[in-house]
Amino acid sequence: MGQFKMFEFILFFNKPAKNRKCLHFFVRLLMLIFQDILYHMNPLRILFLLLLISTSCLQNSKQYPSYEKLPSESGPTGQEAMVSSAHPLATKAGVEVLKKGGNAFDAALAVKFALAVVFPRAGNIGGGGFAVYRLKDGSAGSLDFREKAPAASTRNMYLDASENIVDGRSTIGHLAAGVPGSVDGMLKLHEKFGSKPMNELIQPAVELAYYGFAITDDQANQFNRKREDFIKINGDKFFMVKDKPWMGGDTIRFTELAGTLARIRDKGREGFYDGIVADQIEKEMIRGKGLITKADLKNYTSKWREPVVGTYRGNKVISMPPPSSGGIAILQLLQGAERYNIGKMGHNTGKTLHLLTELERRVYADRATHLGDPDFYDVPIDMLLDHDYNENRFSDIRLNKKTDSQTIKEGEVEIIESVETTHFSIVDGKGNAVSITTTLNSFFGCKVYVKGAGFFLNNEMDDFSSKPGQPNQFGLVGGEANAIEPGKRMLSSMTPTIIEKDGELKMVLGTPGGSTIITSVFQVIMNAIDHKMGMQDAVNATRAHSQWLPDRILVEERWLPNGSLRHLERLGHRIELRTTMGRMDCILVNEDGTLEGGADYTRGDNYAEGF
Repeated sequence: MGQFKMFEFILFFNKPAKNRKCLHFFVRLLMLIFQDILYHMNPLRILFLLLLISTSCLQNSKQYPSYEKLPSESGPTGQEAMVSSAHPLATKAGVEVLKKGGNAFDAALAVKFALAVVFPRAGNIGGGGFAVYRLKDGSAGSLDFREKAPAASTRNMYLDASENIVDGRSTIGHLAAGVPGSVDGMLKLHEKFGSKPMNELIQPAVELAYYGFAITDDQANQFNRKREDFIKINGDKFFMVKDKPWMGGDTIRFTELAGTLARIRDKGREGFYDGIVADQIEKEMIRGKGLITKADLKNYTSKWREPVVGTYRGNKVISMPPPSSGGIAILQLLQGAERYNIGKMGHNTGKTLHLLTELERRVYADRATHLGDPDFYDVPIDMLLDHDYNENRFSDIRLNKKTDSQTIKEGEVEIIESVETTHFSIVDGKGNAVSITTTLNSFFGCKVYVKGAGFFLNNEMDDFSSKPGQPNQFGLVGGEANAIEPGKRMLSSMTPTIIEKDGELKMVLGTPGGSTIITSVFQVIMNAIDHKMGMQDAVNATRAHSQWLPDRILVEERWLPNGSLRHLERLGHRIELRTTMGRMDCILVNEDGTLEGGADYTRGDNYAEGF
């Protein structure tokens, strides 16, 4: 090879290229060195080529930071009962109820309304959610208190004249809010299963709101981050807007919210869906040209549903049915994982993460095609949970080859990450268990604070398919099954889940996290069952996420086994790092009957306590 052609070759292959493989370059350069040895025997040129190999490999190889592995630890334990939630004050409210003889459903009411005060960005009375429960006799069920589209909603309400989605219309401001379901749902759950008086259970939340509490560093950070949104929607006189930044330890009071909670305490459902509070919500809607009316509020009702049930390695898995996509997705993913020896493949190895990614992409593509509100759309639950269907769905997975998401299902997507929901898990001394996930969707929902009533409204309308085939704020694509219709409940990823083994309670799980909820719950289940981790270790472990589109893997900036990310890159996967994903609140029943809590205190303010 001539001198000019050799250097031309070097310069071309030394250009940074996104998809250039270092190994390919290495082999070609070795060929040049061999030719030089045979024909020229020029030591300087050989040395130059060897140096080029090392610099080119560094140039074309993405560098990942290294992290220390968290030491193994046990979560808090309890002989009788356990509560795990997003905030210590809410957890303690539930524990106090249990210590005074209340059951899991009594504690759930106390926790939920406490979260509405101390965790206003997600623990709420202006949103909705799902509950999965298992009674001490083994019977199980679920309650759907997901928000609904207002009666004045229309299919194309978020599109312009050219039928393009108007940026922000479904996420911020009054038009983004669905009819809240949290109050109706929690009161209905307590009415059926609670044992303590409602007013006694809500009173601690009233006092928290009225007298105030010290915010955490994490809460101060979120208040500061949303300052401009608060001003844009609620004005610069809004009480959560300060001249100086919020700091951890600052005290905040929600006196208007205290009045609303007192009305619910005294009048039950009517204290929210009728009377003064309903008037305040409608007045706020008129001010901001929203759609929710007093008639929408009065007509709202939550709904009892049969949970979806499956098995995983001899464990019974009970989860939320549609309009949650989470339960079906979890059962599909577990069916796929059960075909492999996950424990032998290793925890978070490149091989394991590749398999999980391949499973997740197929399941999320099914979600986009088939899932919606079963009251409006015939969701093919039996087909999606059929073992033959999933055997065929996962049959083309190869452990040594990445599948292009476009070959799974066509689509285009851009993504904006958000994670805000909240979850809590409770087990009482009688053996009752409840897993509840509630949400405003984004941080502080649509940012609309109902003046006089003291709470934020959700932006759950974004969880509909504003335009079938186009993504929502979590990058999730929906189809006709999830199109906007008046009175319809929007599709959700919330995945409250309960697991039993040999007829006995085994685990209670759930998390916030938007589109990452499903994959976070999936991984924690495998951590406990396949990798034999305790509850806190299973929660602490690094998480990854893929969802069909975009064609990438999100990985937490935490410890992973050496070579895991390199292995994924060699298979052609695109890796993107994220600070955290999900904030699990879980409970594990040990073999001796004791309870171990697993709260995501390393990712948030989550806190578990038992006794």
